[in-house]
Amino acid sequence: MSDTENVHYQGLSYPFGRTAPDANGWIREVAPGVHWLRFELPMALNHINLWLLEDKDGWTIVDTCMNMSSARQQWEELFTTVLQNKPITRVIATHLHPDHVGLAGWLTERFDCELWMSRTDYTMCRMLVSDTGRAAPEAGIRFYHRAGFNDEQISSYRERFGGFGSVVYPLPDSYRRLVDGDHLEINGNYWQMVVGKGHSPEHISLYCPALKCLISGDQVLPRITSNVSVFPTEPEGNPLREWLLSNARIRELLPEDLLVLPAHGNPFYGLHKRLTQLIDGHERDLDALYEHLSEPKRAIDCFEVLFQRVIGDDMIMMATGESIAHLNCLKDRRRIKRFLDEDGVYWYQALPESRQIRLP
Repeated sequence: MSDTENVHYQGLSYPFGRTAPDANGWIREVAPGVHWLRFELPMALNHINLWLLEDKDGWTIVDTCMNMSSARQQWEELFTTVLQNKPITRVIATHLHPDHVGLAGWLTERFDCELWMSRTDYTMCRMLVSDTGRAAPEAGIRFYHRAGFNDEQISSYRERFGGFGSVVYPLPDSYRRLVDGDHLEINGNYWQMVVGKGHSPEHISLYCPALKCLISGDQVLPRITSNVSVFPTEPEGNPLREWLLSNARIRELLPEDLLVLPAHGNPFYGLHKRLTQLIDGHERDLDALYEHLSEPKRAIDCFEVLFQRVIGDDMIMMATGESIAHLNCLKDRRRIKRFLDEDGVYWYQALPESRQIRLP
């Protein structure tokens, strides 16, 4: 990609183009002292962007990739070729998902440095890792049965339960807490912590006014919207409300002219535009789902409206969580009702008199 390959697409501007770089060992400086790395992921979302920040006599890493041998090997190569044997002095995880925090424990152990993370995501990550080796809980089985899973799908859930820990190296037993509004000094520049909610409980993005850039993690992505799901641990949660409010708050808090450095996709300009697209897209999905519920539907009957494609077994739990997030949001806005049938399955139906209600 050449420095002049500035591409405009759907209201966003991509100063380094929209073409995906090679994920193996690729690195580029996108702002003074801010380096873009791309690692491969073994899934449909086939890459993650990591960020390497020069920091006086060492380096700060933002996000780490999953705990995989290929990722550890890629880091080993970077230690000598790019880091020039200068130590990693700090590891920051934007949130708890394995592609972001999976090698944090390995890196902090290797370089005897601290993990910086929000309290909620740190503790929840450790909780999820501790599920490895446990049998699927009855609360989870009941959750997916109520969503409409058949016996085969419930069996698949039982088999897959606890897989989170298989791609997360054990986290350190202590960490440094990041809080919304905190500032870190890195290489003479101040970086402000900006919390978003919904995709994870307490997602951290990093804003540098001097460099005019935002390391957005999964809070703001250019091509896709991050998964916002309800899980068996909090079946009545409303993470979509948190997501919408967070994005509206970030749009008010931060300037428009930032270079956004996302976890997936390429860096772009157009922060406010993209936040508005994300908010409006979910509002359209909520309206479409409301119309779909003119007749009673189960959570698994909502896939066709929200995803416009057939959902395979590999994606069914994620799709179910996102469907229930939209259903819970509509229910909390008092636009739909929910009832339990004699088989213990939830059904959802629109309330016609509430068509125009818009509650936060």
